[in-house]
Amino acid sequence: MWKPAIFVPAITLAAAAVLLFTIEGCWTSWEGGSAEQRTDDAYVRADMTPLSTRISGTVRKIDVNDYEAVTPGQLLVQLDDDDYRANLEEAKAALAGAEAQLADNQAAKRIQDAKVQSAQTAILAAAAAMNAAKAGVSAVQPDANRTEIERKRQEALLASKATTHQQLEQAVADADRYAGMLASRQADLEHAKAALSSSQTSLEAEKRERAALDTKDNLYRADIQAKQAAIIVANVNLGYTRIVAPVAGAVGERHVQDGQLVAPGMRVIDVVKGDVWIQANYKETQLTNIRRGDVADITIDTFPGVVLHGKVVEISPASGSQFALLPPDNATGNFTKVVQRIPVKIVLDQDHPLREVLRPGFSAVVTIHASGKQGAKEGSQA
Repeated sequence: MWKPAIFVPAITLAAAAVLLFTIEGCWTSWEGGSAEQRTDDAYVRADMTPLSTRISGTVRKIDVNDYEAVTPGQLLVQLDDDDYRANLEEAKAALAGAEAQLADNQAAKRIQDAKVQSAQTAILAAAAAMNAAKAGVSAVQPDANRTEIERKRQEALLASKATTHQQLEQAVADADRYAGMLASRQADLEHAKAALSSSQTSLEAEKRERAALDTKDNLYRADIQAKQAAIIVANVNLGYTRIVAPVAGAVGERHVQDGQLVAPGMRVIDVVKGDVWIQANYKETQLTNIRRGDVADITIDTFPGVVLHGKVVEISPASGSQFALLPPDNATGNFTKVVQRIPVKIVLDQDHPLREVLRPGFSAVVTIHASGKQGAKEGSQA
C-alpha cells in the first residue's frame, strides 16, 4: 500500500541528490562557458619603486612631502656629500700625481735617448780612432821592417869589415826609431780597441736603461687607468648621495627623516608610477574562454555608478599561490581541493578622466566579455 509519508520524502531526497550531482558535475563547465565573467576580487594597481640607498651617510634634507607628485629626475632625498666630495678630490689628486710621474718618465726617456745617441756617437768616434790607429800601424810597419833589415845587413857587413861603425850606428838608430814608432802606433790601436769596447758596453747599458723606462711607462699608464677608475667610482658614489625620482608619479610615505643615519640598502622612500591598471583575480574555472584583448567593464567602489572600460593585456603564467614565499605542496599530507585564483592584468582606456584620480589599492568589480566562447563556436561550426 502506497504511503505518502514515506515515499514523498524519499522522492524529494532522490531529486535533490540528482540535482546536487548534476550541479557538481556541470558547474565548472557552466561557469567557464559564460560569455561574461565577473569577479569582485579586483584592485587598482600601479608600479611602485622602493628607493633605497647605495651608500651610508646622513640625510641632509628631504625635498618632498608625503604623497607629493614628482617628475622624472626630481631630487627626493639629499645625503651629506662632504666625505664623498673629499674622496673625489683625493682621487683627482692621485690621478694628477700619476700623470706627473708619467710626464717625468717621459722626460727621463728623452734624456736617456740623448745618452743612447751619445754612446752611439762615442762608438763611431772609437771606431774612427781604431781605424786611424790601424792606418798608423800600417804606415810605420814597412819602415820598421826596412830599418830592421838594414840594421842586420850593416851588422853582417861590419863583421866582414865591409862597412864602418858609423854606418852601423846610423842603421841601428833608424831601426830603433821606427820600432818605437811602430810600438806607439800599436799601443794607440789597442787603446782605440779598448775605447770601442767600452763605448759598446756603455751603449748596451744605456739601451737597457731605456727599456727599463719603457717598462715604467707601462706601469705608470696602468696606474693612471686605476686612478681614472677610482675617479669614476668616486663620482658614482657622489651621485648616490642624490636620490631622485626615476619616473613621473607620486611619492609614498617617507621612511627617513632629516639627520637620520642610513646604511646601504635602507629603504628611504617609495615612488608610485602614475599609470594605473587593474588586477582581477579570477578563479581558474572562469578562464576557459578569456583571451588577451578581451574587453572589460570596470566599476570602482570609490566611484559607484561609473563604468570604466579596458582590455585584457596579460594573464598570469601561474596562480597567486605559486608566487607565495612558501608555495603549497599538495603531494604531502591530506588534500582538500581549493579553486585557485589567477591574476589577470587589465589596462584602462586612456580617454577616461577618472584615470587621474584612481589610487592603487582601490577595490573594483570587473566583468570581462570572453571572446573564447565565440571562437569555440565558430570552430565547431567549421
